[in-house]
Amino acid sequence: MCAIRFCAITVKRINKFSRCLSSAPNVMLQNGFRAALVQCLVGKDRLKNLENASNLIHKAKSNGAQLVALPECFNSPYGTKFFDEYAESIPDGPTSKMLSEAAKKHSIYIIGGTFPEREDNKLYNTCTVWNPNGDMIAKFRKMHLFDIDIPGGITFKESDILCSGRDLVTFEMYGVTVGLGICYDLRFEELAKLYRIKGCKLLVYPGAFNMTTGPLHWELLQRSRALDNQLYVFAISPARGEHGYIAWGHSQVTDPWGKVVAQAKHGEEIIYSDLDFTECDKVRAQIPIFTQRRTDIYDTICKI
Repeated sequence: MCAIRFCAITVKRINKFSRCLSSAPNVMLQNGFRAALVQCLVGKDRLKNLENASNLIHKAKSNGAQLVALPECFNSPYGTKFFDEYAESIPDGPTSKMLSEAAKKHSIYIIGGTFPEREDNKLYNTCTVWNPNGDMIAKFRKMHLFDIDIPGGITFKESDILCSGRDLVTFEMYGVTVGLGICYDLRFEELAKLYRIKGCKLLVYPGAFNMTTGPLHWELLQRSRALDNQLYVFAISPARGEHGYIAWGHSQVTDPWGKVVAQAKHGEEIIYSDLDFTECDKVRAQIPIFTQRRTDIYDTICKI
């Protein structure tokens, strides 16, 4: 059974695990929108994964979500041995079709987590974004691949099968600029800073941290990216399974002050937040670190 958590965002008082939002589900927010982070359980059956995600999108919409975000590898198990088997072309594969139809049916924006993409005999870990007309308006390919080799410990190399992306990708919704990253990209402050320079007020990272890095770094990294760049950060994990790669879960919303304002547990769950983007303006005015950067000495630049 999928649990549902609600959170209304304020600066002075935050009830992290509130079950009720302050406004009715269909009320348009004056300075933002209602977002739902879907932490779905993923198995080996692609069609069942897509059906489950579609049902959860419907549930999120019924609770007033205007933006629904899915986790990394929501249509397939996570792992290098699965990427080739589950890879699809975009936008004409079955996963793209489901996302497009769901966005159009519910008249919402959908950040389609990630799924393996195949193009020109290359594989990518790709995040797509769909508008209320069912059109794909953004596509981000994971930029930093997760390659680790710990002597006597774990060896895992996404680069053995995946190619890395090279482009920063943003999209606009309700006047807000949103930047995209995937999982390991969260660790790289330079990428987040470039998005801040581009005017982003929200960064979204579908990700599947493991049971070692999850408890140590998952929340900390999100709060760091939010605090450093004075914007909202979403990170959406798959629910924790019992076999194969075990995800940490704990999907999370962090506000521009670096506060965790909504966080899931480890099972299948939807969390909600009403975002007020004037909070970005407030913290940037009160603590103007961006305009006080010494760009005569240092800077963050994009080389492509």
